[in-house]
Amino acid sequence: MKIVVIGGTGLIGSKLVNKLREHGHEAAAAAPNTGVNTLTGDGLAEVLKGASVAVDVSNSPSWEDAAVLKFFETSTRNLLTYEAAAGVGHHVALSVVGTDQLAESGYFRAKIAQEKLIKESSIPYSIVRATQFFEFIKGLAEISMVGDKVHLPHVLFQPMAADDVASAVGRIAVGPPVNGIVEIGGPEQFRVDELVRRRLASLKDSREVIADPNALYSGAKLSERTLVPGNNAQLGETRFEIWLTQSAAQIPGAHPQTHVA
Repeated sequence: MKIVVIGGTGLIGSKLVNKLREHGHEAAAAAPNTGVNTLTGDGLAEVLKGASVAVDVSNSPSWEDAAVLKFFETSTRNLLTYEAAAGVGHHVALSVVGTDQLAESGYFRAKIAQEKLIKESSIPYSIVRATQFFEFIKGLAEISMVGDKVHLPHVLFQPMAADDVASAVGRIAVGPPVNGIVEIGGPEQFRVDELVRRRLASLKDSREVIADPNALYSGAKLSERTLVPGNNAQLGETRFEIWLTQSAAQIPGAHPQTHVA
């Protein structure tokens, strides 16, 4: 099966391409650095030729509200148009657990718009909403600085390893379209502030983490369970402590929703 991975050179995309190839599929990594630009449409017709599935794990290079909305709307419209012309039978997109409850955030308004375009398209689809990634817990500290301290809400979340994200997306991509949303998450629940504190300690980072009930998450107020998947979620296997021991080669901190580069 030919599967095109949009954002195929990023954190999740590169892992996904490797996993699909290991399972005998023809996986094409599509990204600006491989000559495919979803904003302009350049290279899309060529890369989608003969593809059964297109998986979108791309992300906006800018976090400014208008720019991120323009990215997801333009990119998704172009993708769906070119997929329809190429006869692609399954569109898979990576989104975020809690997206529909986070409309105060410009980033999540853009993800809501992306999901809406996919649902309204004629192409069968699967939207995969993932929880936070272990790889970006340090990045969450970076964007939550108030003065010299990290302010985070003391709410539940269920983060997962990027490797498990790629495995789950790959499984869904080679299966039948669900024409709905699949949630994926990690095997354990934590408090956001507590886990960021543990992650910084593991990096010998001395910044103080404050549990702040008024702290925002990407600009949105969280309730206790906004970031926790429902009971039917597919859970990854990698526990946080195991990931910590494996992650000696650190990934630089990034925006917490940078699902892919």
